[in-house]
Formats: sequence, C-alpha cells, structure tokens
Amino acid sequence: MKIGFAVLPKLLRPNSVKAPADIHVSRVLVECAPLSAGETLAKLQSSSQGLSGEEAHRRLEEHGPNVVAREKRHTWVGLLGRALVNPLVILLSILATVAYVTGDFRAGTVMVAMVVLGVVLRFVQEAKADAAAARLKAMIRVTATVIREGMAREIPLAELVPGDVVKLSAGDMIPADIRVLGCKDLFVIQASLTGESLPIEKTDAPANGGGRSALDLPNVCFLGTSVERGTATALVVATGLNTYLGAMSKALVGQQVQTSFDIGVNRFTWLMIRFILVLTPLVFVVNGLTKGDWKGAFFFALAVAVGLTPEMLPMIVTVCLSKGAIAMSRKKVIVKRLHSIQNLGAMDVLCADKTGTLTLDRVIIEKHCDVVRKEDEEVLGMAYLNSYFQTGLKNVLDRAVLDHREVHAEINVSQWEKVDEIPFDFSRRLMSVVVETPQDTYRIVTKGAPEEIFRRCTQFELNGELQPLEYVFIQDLKEEYEALSEDGFRVLALAYKDVPRKAAYSQADECDMILRGYLAFLDPPKETARPALEALRQHGVSAKILTGDNELVSKKICHEVGLPTERILLGSQVETMSDSQLAEEAEQVTLFARLLPMHKQRIVRALQSKGHAVGFLGDGMNDAPGLRAADVGISVDSAVDIAKESADVILLEKSLLVLEEGVLEGRKVFANILKYIRMGASSNFGNMFSVLGASAFLRFLPMAPIQILTNNLLYDFSQVAIPTDEVDHEQIARPRPWAMKEITRFILFIGPCSSVFDYTTYFLMLWVFGAWNNPALFQTGWFVESLLTQTLIIHIIRTNRLPLLQSRASWPLIVTTAVVIMIGVWLPFSPVAGALGFRPLPGLYWPLILLTLLCYTVLTQLVKMWLLARKWI
Repeated sequence: MKIGFAVLPKLLRPNSVKAPADIHVSRVLVECAPLSAGETLAKLQSSSQGLSGEEAHRRLEEHGPNVVAREKRHTWVGLLGRALVNPLVILLSILATVAYVTGDFRAGTVMVAMVVLGVVLRFVQEAKADAAAARLKAMIRVTATVIREGMAREIPLAELVPGDVVKLSAGDMIPADIRVLGCKDLFVIQASLTGESLPIEKTDAPANGGGRSALDLPNVCFLGTSVERGTATALVVATGLNTYLGAMSKALVGQQVQTSFDIGVNRFTWLMIRFILVLTPLVFVVNGLTKGDWKGAFFFALAVAVGLTPEMLPMIVTVCLSKGAIAMSRKKVIVKRLHSIQNLGAMDVLCADKTGTLTLDRVIIEKHCDVVRKEDEEVLGMAYLNSYFQTGLKNVLDRAVLDHREVHAEINVSQWEKVDEIPFDFSRRLMSVVVETPQDTYRIVTKGAPEEIFRRCTQFELNGELQPLEYVFIQDLKEEYEALSEDGFRVLALAYKDVPRKAAYSQADECDMILRGYLAFLDPPKETARPALEALRQHGVSAKILTGDNELVSKKICHEVGLPTERILLGSQVETMSDSQLAEEAEQVTLFARLLPMHKQRIVRALQSKGHAVGFLGDGMNDAPGLRAADVGISVDSAVDIAKESADVILLEKSLLVLEEGVLEGRKVFANILKYIRMGASSNFGNMFSVLGASAFLRFLPMAPIQILTNNLLYDFSQVAIPTDEVDHEQIARPRPWAMKEITRFILFIGPCSSVFDYTTYFLMLWVFGAWNNPALFQTGWFVESLLTQTLIIHIIRTNRLPLLQSRASWPLIVTTAVVIMIGVWLPFSPVAGALGFRPLPGLYWPLILLTLLCYTVLTQLVKMWLLARKWI
C-alpha cells in the first residue's frame, strides 16, 4: 500500500500531538467494535468480497474523498485575497486614501502604483508556486490496496470509501479509521495520536468499550497510525473528515514545526519592525519641531515607515523557494514542504541507511550452503518456500530468492500448502511459514538473522544427519557465517521443525528448531557511492551510516566506499548510554550497526544537541523515527508509506549524487534570499542615520513624501529579479545555517557606508550648489544619489568576489538595475518632474555623483572584504 497525507509529515511526531478530549471518534466505529466480523460487514452493507465498482462510486459521491486537512490548491480569488490582506497593502491603501482626501493626488497615485505592483507580483508568483507544488506532489504515488468485487487492486487513496475491505502488512500506514476483520500478529504504532512509543497489539475479536477510550479498543485502528508488524484484513468505517484524525485536522493545521529558516525570517522581520517603531516617531517629532509643519512631518514619517518596510520579502522568499523546488524536481528531487529547502542546504550531517544508499539495492544470492558452507540445493528450496508463501512485506532478500524461478518446478511448489504464517518484525528479525508437505506432515520453515536463529535451535543438520547444537558447535557455526559476513555477504540462516497440526501457530512455536544452512546475499557498493560521499564531504556534509545490519557486512561496505570504520557503535551500546554520552560518541563515530528504529531517532537528536543540522535518508519502516526527528527527512518514491509520509523531501532516484544536487540547490535558494535580506537591512539601517541627521539640521524636509515613495517603488522593482541571480561557488561550498549574528554584523558595518555618502551628497547640494533655500534642488540631488547607490549596492552585496569583474549577476538582474538607474537619471528632466517635486540638476552634479558612486563602491567593497577576512560574514 502506498498512501499519503500532507498533514502528517512533522505534525505527527511521537509525543508531539495529544488528542483533545472534545474530539470524538466516529459513532459507527465504536458501534462496530463489539460486533463480529460478519455483523460488522453487514452493518456497513459490505462483504468479504468488497464493494462493487458502482456501489463504491455511489458512496464516494455520498461521503466525499478520503482526505483530511491538507495543502490545497488555492483559487485565484483566494490567492488575490492573500495578496490584498497584507499589513503593507492595507497601510499603503489607507495612506493613499488619506492623500487623495487631503488633495495630495501625486502621493496617492504613487502609493496606488506601489499597491498594484506588490499585489500583482505576489499574486502571479504565488499562483506559479501553487501550480508548481501541485505538479510536484502529483509525481508521488498515493494508493491503497483494496478488495473490490473479490479482486485486490491498488486505488488512489482519495477514492477509499466506508465499506471497503483493505489489506495491511508491516510498513503500511492505516488509510482510514478501520475495524479489524482478521489479523496475524498485528502490532500498530499509535504514537502519533496517543504519545505511546511502544507498539500496541490489535486483534479481530469483538470488544466492548467498558469505559475505555476508543483509542484503546483492540480491534479498531485509526488513520495516521502505522503497522509495525503483522498482517490484517480490515473494513473501512470512516474516511476523510469523519475520521478521528479528520476531526483533529483543524487543530493540527496550525501546528507546523518551524524550521530555522522560518525562525530566522521572523526574527529579521521583527528587527525591521523595531527599526520602524523607533525611527518613525523620531522622524515625526524632529521634523515637526524643526519645521513647525506637523502635517508635513506626519506624511514624511509615514513615507519613511513605508520605505523601511521589507515589502518584497514575502514575494522574494516565495519565488526563490518555488524556483528552487522546480529546479530540484528537474534533478529528481521532489520537495514536499518548500521551507525544508533551506534546511537541506544547511545540513552538515547526513545520516543514511546502508542498503540502497551505499549499495546497489539489487541483491543476488551468491551462495546457498549448509552449516559448513558447502553448496546445498535443499537450502535454496527451503528458502524459496519461505519467501513464496509469506504474505507480509517482501524485501529485496525475498525477491532475490524468488528470482530463482527454476526452484518452483524443482520442488513442485503446487504440492506444498500454506497452513499459517508468523510475520516478520524488527525485534525478532526473522519470519516463519507453516506448510503442509507432500507427505502430509506439517513443518515450520524459518529464516532470519543467524544470531536469532541460533537462539531457537537445539540441533543442526549436516549431510542428512542431525547433531545436537552444543556450545562448542555454536562457536564453530558462528565462525562459518561470520566468514561469509566479512567477505561482504548479507547472511540469513534457515531452520525448520516438524510440528503437529493445530488451529494457529505463534512465536512460541519458533523453538527447538533444526539449523539447516545459510543464504549469502551480495549487495555490492555502487560505483557512484565513493565519489558522491567525497563530493558531499567537500561540500561540508559528513556522512554517518545508521543500519540495522550487522557490523561485519557494514564495515566492509563502508571501507570500500571510503568511510572510516575505526570505531563502530552497536545498538546494544546505544541502549546503555545517556543522552549526553551518546551526543559525544555520535560526533566521533561514522558507522552505527544493529540499530533498532528508536536508536536511530536518539542518534539524530544527539547530533542535533551538538548544534548540527541533521538530514536523514531512509526508505524503510524502521527509518520513520529518524526521518521525523531530523531537520530534513529524505526518502525515496519507492519507500514504504510511513517513511514517505515522515519525509520532507522525496528522491525519485535513490542516489547520493541526486541528493548532492539537491543540497546545492537548497544552498542557492538560501543565498539569494539572504541577498535581499542583507540589502534591505543594511540599506534601512543606513537610511536611519541619514534621515535623522538631515531632519535635525535642515529647515525643510530632506525628501518629499512622494519622492520617498517613488524611490522605494523603483528600488523594489530593481530587486524583483534577485531569485534569478547566479550564486558563486564558494557561497554554496559549505552548509549555510541561518545566522542572525552574521546578518547583524553585516548591517552594522555595511549600513553606515551609505550614510557616509548621503552626508557627502548633503554637503555637495548645500555648499557646492547652494541649495539652502532651494528644497526642490536638494531633494532631487539626494533622491538620485540615494536611488543610484541603493541600486548599485545589489551588485556588491550579491557576491563575496569583486563585482562585475570576478562575478556577474544574472541578465534579468542586470537589466532591472540598469533600467532603474536610467529612470533615476531621467526623472529630473522628465515631463513628470514637476509633479514629483523634481527640478533639473546642474551639469557639475553628474561627474561629482559619479565620483561619489565610485568611492561608495570602493568603500563598501573594502568593508565587505574586511568582514570576510575576519570570517564575520
């Protein structure tokens, strides 16, 4: 079964969500609990053969699709509403209205233009991002295994209806609220709903509530939980918003876990708000006291507030993330949650499973031998029966066994009949089938981890004779399978036991068995694994292998791909360590073997406690806890349900080379967002000094409100192309976590550079061009200088190299900045100059302003290089 809900990733972490007491379980589900399987089917007007196609279609129309709170595509009206209902848009709209009412039509028109620009840009870009996200998510399969008209089939999860009969096995997520009709050793993980970390056993027997919570009923399971082990047939009772999770969906929607990126953007926004709250009242009071024109001071202060607002930030972030997601999809990386892109770029430790990550994940049987490693066809035949008759999750080892189709005829499988099954689980690490032999006897055939098989055996078979499995033999037999493991083979042991016929068999029957031999599987390392790991290391990402496999095989594979294995940490050792001890060890160790699922989660959290941004790559049911705990969970499209739903990022190809490209793309996205933040913050910080100083000593406003708004409008336009910009190699060479200290240092040192040349411009306008009594000339001169310096600074801040010479911006960014500069130069001589309060500038102004720009560029570049040399940014 392959299923998926957008509300599940990161929301349903273990211990993170407790069910509110007032949220009720479907009444029908509770009523079904005390009924027998037949009565339950009758109540839902269904049968063991499932629904007909026609009836299923009718019920889908009646109950609606099986979806809960999920990311929905927005209508164009909704997107437009989101763009309009924005504090900045509301503020500008109020200011424009006030301007029109008071007769200042010029200011009102510019404010309306700013509103239109901001709304249109955000609407268009969010519409594109919404469409792109929908296309990307459609690439991930979302189906469930259902019985319809007596046939098992895969259908889209949304088409599941009450009355459907579904099949479940280890690794599946529960696709709806269900009543168990039949099961075998069924254990379900309900941590996402109840906070209980241990699996809960479920049965198919009728059960009365008896005052118990519905979550404690032993024969019902809930959407959002998952099968830890066992198999089951179940009846869908409630779907979509009628499920327990559906009733909780409104509470869950607002509980998304904030990434470091979200927190960083919020902190930056509040920093800008603090600038505005401090500067705006100061500007109003200073200008009101020095000029005596409180109305003019009011409009000037409001215009300054608008100029300080980072109104383009939502659009820049949205476009950068959606552009990054689309670029990553072309490289076979699907982003389920846009803001996880930055965490992917910030990742400095990658925890990964071994199988399929370092290895080809195309397992073949290299040897099938008896207990002394002598080739034995009967061992292969016994393994074939086990894999053929099991109904649980067939892994790559089972598929490798079943690839030997010639065995099917050799042992005449049709003469064998399956009687029962004891499913695989990760704590036992083995599975058994009970078969009736052609001689009408009953036999348990078990395969699994050798150490687990040894514990359950009292004899071994060699050359047709049974020998007691005494301690001395155990050591010899262990040496045989360890010799295979050290050669890089994945070894399973096979055992059997003849048993009497009975109604059902359980784990208790897996005892007093006869060890028959070994299967040696080879999963060789990928040719790309070593160069991919080396490339990740050069990009600042260290790899750690977290596997449930034994340390001998894992060590050999790690050695072949260039990972150090001087120290290995086993799951049994992890179990005995405190969190602080594990944190110290986890930083030093590269290979962790024989891990249980919760060990992986603990290791991830231990690394996070040391300040690492941790990614986790996994595709198995046992990887889900690690995926949920990681800063960015990474899975593959072929993964089991619970792994895919726990992940933030899905790889369409299980390759570290694909992941490396995703990491670099995530860093590019963050680099471009950081460019806007640095520019906006440093510019605003510098403007704070310039506006306050000019307001204090001038007898008139340093710039008319309409001119501030026009300046801000043009500057915003020049930054629209930032998401298209190129990113230098060194900016993506290392992980880029969100560092507010670096941004603060950048603001404190780069911001005042612009203020220095604002004051030199004041000097030129007042003392060279005598603008003491000519406010329009002063305002025009400062407007042009301010616009040109702000626009040019983009090319200095966007790179750590020499701008234009060593690093050049993208053509869209070059074009937008060139257009804005030309408009700034043209405006004082344009037909609209009078309306905006401009007047022509004298000829001497232009060479002096060119010299100002040159000096400003040199100073800013020197300060930037000084900060880089000290590694402050």
